[in-house]
Amino acid sequence: MISERFKKIVCDELELNVEDVEMKDDTIASEVPGWDSLSHVNVITALEKDYNVRFKGIEILKCKNIGDLQKLVDSKLQ
Repeated sequence: MISERFKKIVCDELELNVEDVEMKDDTIASEVPGWDSLSHVNVITALEKDYNVRFKGIEILKCKNIGDLQKLVDSKLQ
């Protein structure tokens, strides 16, 4: 399940209104308005900064959808 904190970070980075964007575990980046390859880097950096975690490139590449990315964040916090 996508946390409100996670969703807010993504929406802030993409300059989207949180209420206007639906994010589910199976949502892929291309389904989120404004999420392209450049903004992907910015979203990852924002998540790392806000959660105070670091991701390895291979970890990011394994993420197929937003739910995978949320799970990756969660795993770093344990």
